[in-house]
Formats: sequence, structure tokens, C-alpha cells
Amino acid sequence: MTTATTTPADRVLPSPRRVVSSGLHGARRHPLLIVLAVMVLVFQLTTGSFLDAGNLRGIATDAATLAIVAVPLALLVISGYLDLSVGSTLALGGLVAGWLAGQQHQSPVVAVLGALAVGAAVGAVNGTLCCYLGLSAFIVTLGMLTAVRGMAQQLFPLPLSSFGSGFAWLGGSRIAGLDAPVVIAALVLVAGALFLALTPAGRHVFAIGVNREAAYLSGINVRRTPFALFVVTGVAAALAGAIKASVLDSVVAGTSGTGFELTVLTAVLLGGVALTGGSGSVFGVLLGVLFLGCLQNGLTLLSVPTFWQQMAQGTALVAGAALAYFAPRLTR
Repeated sequence: MTTATTTPADRVLPSPRRVVSSGLHGARRHPLLIVLAVMVLVFQLTTGSFLDAGNLRGIATDAATLAIVAVPLALLVISGYLDLSVGSTLALGGLVAGWLAGQQHQSPVVAVLGALAVGAAVGAVNGTLCCYLGLSAFIVTLGMLTAVRGMAQQLFPLPLSSFGSGFAWLGGSRIAGLDAPVVIAALVLVAGALFLALTPAGRHVFAIGVNREAAYLSGINVRRTPFALFVVTGVAAALAGAIKASVLDSVVAGTSGTGFELTVLTAVLLGGVALTGGSGSVFGVLLGVLFLGCLQNGLTLLSVPTFWQQMAQGTALVAGAALAYFAPRLTR
């Protein structure tokens, strides 16, 4: 009678069946990953240049500002709240940073800190009204979307440009071979993932989103954590505005960040974050950001008209809502 022997490699390496099973489980958890892979393959076959190093660098740089805002917004949505004012906050942050760097000849550090302070102020107003006064986050942030945009146009009625070479470093420099916005976005993604996985406050975010009353009865401060997330979301939006101003070397109050709130919300929903709160992951948000970045870039390479690109983004938003609803059921 013979017995099967196992080598050290057999004990370490997973069996082919286990690999396939693990892959299928990962696909059920993140179905957008398969869709993203297929889309990239289609764009490469149709354009022939989609996977070129230069084009991939452009996708990463364009998606960086979206990721910077998408991560804190995702945490806010997981906690059961929403911020629709991020597009206007992005515009105001970029205008303040550009004004300080260009017209006031302040250092880039002062310019960026000024933008972050403005973003924090907008987030604090949203957080106070929603978390402490109990007003509807949808209505409050929708109103702030218009109010902040109006404030930006009142304070800066003329376009701003020529911010200087020092300020251009924020959007144009390279760190360890990567563009600075990409490095900043990577740091935000890592910080968001570690926050959710390793801190008590991260677990509180899920608890508040699942059942606010039960979280309160468990001793969780159901106001302070979402308030902090509102502030962080405002800061992130203003930072994204400063980066865009640095890259473009110009800002226009009426058009900067227009529609950005829908784009970032689409990325969050595509990433599997439930709009009702209580579920989501930073990895899923990253997939949503990459999906939108690749979609826009591929359609541009194919010379698809702008209105078709807008229709594609709207369709992606609906698909994201459907994905957020059905994905949990696929993992059961």
C-alpha cells in the first residue's frame, strides 16, 4: 500500500482548484475588476496605444485628483452621509490657492494651506448642519454646492492664471519617478485603507452607517466621526482644486469642478460603496476611479464626441447604483 507524499512546494503552493475558487470569489466581491479588465483589452485592441506608458501615465495623473476626493467621500457615504458640494469646494480651493500664489505672491506652502483652510471651513459647515443639527445631508450639501459656487464667482469674477513656477511643482513635479498628484493619491488611498482596517474610528464608520441608533447605544459618538469626515472631505476637495490649478496654471470660478461631484460619486458607487451606508472598501473605490479614468481616456482616444462621453458617464452612475445593490447578494 502506497501513501501520497507531499513536498514543501505542495504545502506552500495552492492547488489549481483553490486558485480558481479564490479567483471566482474575488470576482464576486469585486465584479468591476472583470469589467475593467475587459474594457482595457477592448480599448487596446481598438486604439493600439491605450497601454502605452505615456498614456497610462496620463490616466494615472488625471485619476489622481478624483481618487484624492473619492476616498474620504466613500468613508462619509459608508457612515450614512453624503457631500454634493465637493465640486464647488474644489473650485474655491483652487481659486484661493491660485490667488495666494499668483496675485499675492505667497509661497506654495502658504497657498496650499490657504486652500485647505477654505475646504475645512466648508466641510465644518456641512458637518455642523448635518451631524449636530440633524438636517438632511442631501439638501444641505446640494444647497452648499450652489452657495459655494456663488461665493467663488463673487470673490473671483475674473479667471486667474500665471501662478509661478514654485506653485507648478505641486502638479508637475515627479517623486521617485511618479507624478506628485499620483503620489499624493496613493498616500490618501493607503491612509484610507489603514483607517478603516486598523482603527476603532474606522469600525465606528461602518457601525454608524449600518444602524446609527444601535451605534449610539453602544457608546459610539455618532456625531463626531461623521463631522470629522465632512471636514476631511472638504479638505481633500480643496487640495484637488489646488492640484488642478497647479497643473492647468489657471482657474475659472464658473467652470472649474463643474459636475465633479457626480463624477466622484459615480466612482464611489462603482466601487461598491452602498449609498445607504454601512458597506464599502477603499480597494473598490480605487477600482471605480480607475474605471472612470480608463473609460474617459479610451473614449477620447477613439474621438468619441463629448455628449456620448457624458452619456457613458451617466450610464456608469446607474450601473454603479445597480452594482452597489446586487454585489452584496452575489457574495452570499
